[in-house]
Amino acid sequence: MKQWKRLERRDGYLPIADHGLIGDGRGSALVGRDGAISFMCVPRFDSPPLLCGLLDRHRGGHLLVAPHDVRQSAQRYVDDTAVLVTDMRTPTGAVEVTDAFALHPAAQLEVSGRPGTGKLLRSARVTHGEVDLHVSLQPRGGAQLTRVPHGWHVDCVQRPLHLHLACSHPLTGLDSTIRLTAGEQFSVILDWEPHTPQRVEHDAVEAALAQTTRVWQRWSAHIVRAVPQPDLVRRSAITLKLLDYMDNGAIVAAPTSSLPECIGGTRNWDYRYAWIRDAAYAVFALRRIGLPNEAGRFLDWALTTAEWRDQPRVLYDVDGYAPAPETIDDELEGYRNSPPVRWGNAAAEQTQHDVYGEILDCAFQWSATGGTLGSDLWLRLTSLAQKARTAWSTPDHGIWEVRTPGRPFTYSAAMCQVALDRAARLSHRLDLPGDADTWAKEARHLTDRILNEAWDDETGALTEHLGTGGALDSSLLALPLRRVVPADHPRMRATARAIADRLGDGRGLLYRYLPKQSPDGIGQPEGAFLLCSFWMVDNLAGQGRIDEAHQLFDQLCSCANPLGLLPEQIDPTTGLFLGNFPQGLSHVGLISSAVVLARTLRGARPELSTHAWFS
Repeated sequence: MKQWKRLERRDGYLPIADHGLIGDGRGSALVGRDGAISFMCVPRFDSPPLLCGLLDRHRGGHLLVAPHDVRQSAQRYVDDTAVLVTDMRTPTGAVEVTDAFALHPAAQLEVSGRPGTGKLLRSARVTHGEVDLHVSLQPRGGAQLTRVPHGWHVDCVQRPLHLHLACSHPLTGLDSTIRLTAGEQFSVILDWEPHTPQRVEHDAVEAALAQTTRVWQRWSAHIVRAVPQPDLVRRSAITLKLLDYMDNGAIVAAPTSSLPECIGGTRNWDYRYAWIRDAAYAVFALRRIGLPNEAGRFLDWALTTAEWRDQPRVLYDVDGYAPAPETIDDELEGYRNSPPVRWGNAAAEQTQHDVYGEILDCAFQWSATGGTLGSDLWLRLTSLAQKARTAWSTPDHGIWEVRTPGRPFTYSAAMCQVALDRAARLSHRLDLPGDADTWAKEARHLTDRILNEAWDDETGALTEHLGTGGALDSSLLALPLRRVVPADHPRMRATARAIADRLGDGRGLLYRYLPKQSPDGIGQPEGAFLLCSFWMVDNLAGQGRIDEAHQLFDQLCSCANPLGLLPEQIDPTTGLFLGNFPQGLSHVGLISSAVVLARTLRGARPELSTHAWFS
């Protein structure tokens, strides 16, 4: 059922929630309810943006196909696909615009390769009345145009990207208006890879859209349905697939950069990269909803593609190399006048000890599901385990990537425990060389130290760092998910209760921490972090509070936009989406909690992490 809404802008910008995501496993684009594509990076997620009007409505650029004077609109996906439909009403008529990155008809999304054709398809059909359809392409930085048969060659000024724009109707330029009446159609194809320009025929565009629809539906048929909120789980899986760099299995955190975590603030980061931290969480979620191939390819990327020897990085570009240095783009005003706009991410140079556990847990899941560890890889893994033996007690920048001098964060210590535990289990299970007994003993000892040294009697909870003076931190809700501390341990129960009481908004949304109590080098407020709330669902289930867990899960699912997409953060006072969008880890959280709750509906004990090889 269509959810018609008036178009409402704030500071000249659509709400973040008023967008849908399309892509082809290499690049992606956000399509607004106003018919404008206002953020688009091709040919890769981390390419300089072709269009980024979402970050500057005047200079960022857009590709618009929409009638003049849109009053209301609605968006929906074609079932179980990444084919997006935007319906727009005007005083004189209505238009339906269908958008997709075209896929090869024989593409198999579950295997490595490039399923995309390097084409964006936009097909507009007048459903009733008469409209003046506005068609406008404005690449960021401008373009040089050359008229050719069947369209235009478009050479972008700011980057070496050569486009071809072809339309079903002749255009006078890259900003034109066409009058259409009920039943008439207009189609446009934007190519960014070399092709032989062809005349745009409506039937051919419709056939390409139908082929792309079939490819998506063939893939999504593998997603399990016996879970709570099955439609949202499938949409989350499709969203993660849209963030999957299908050349090699890397998954980017989000397809955008610099959407603010606080309107008017400076918490604006580039998330178009692959975080090692996300690997184990994403793999756990994908495997359990019927997508083992995606899980395996991401594990293979994390273990063999990403370049790490002595010291793993926190994040990588999709090829597994260090991302570009973080820079500030002074030309763009930022979403809703929230500068700075950043490209690249300086967190890649931070010290974060949790990466030892993230990689060892990836190796553990890889091996437990049939992957093999060669001698060279095992040698590198044991080196990480050895480093984890002492790293846990030294300061780092933590899971939240603070931009202050480091602290001995509890989450980082917990992930060092994971590194030691998984190394010991791998060595025992696979008869691999290493001091497995010592690793196992030190892992148990580290759990005891976390329970004692991170505990604060006054707070009545585990706190953000070892030693005195720590504040509450929602990342500790992840400890049961990594099998560091059981969810029903008395100190874990107390910690979850304290986080809900003091970091919650009273309606289920949780802040990561309070910047005034946990200095992060920014000091500004931010929204509630959705992933933490899904972690709370898992903790409630692990404590046996099943009804509360289901209630909170449904409440969080209601936060999704009409397309089923989730942001990184939500402003609890307004409900507005904040941060980069859509956020992969928010969808990972939804999937994981759905799987946990599905077990409770069957009367089974919830499993908060992979069960393989823990017996």
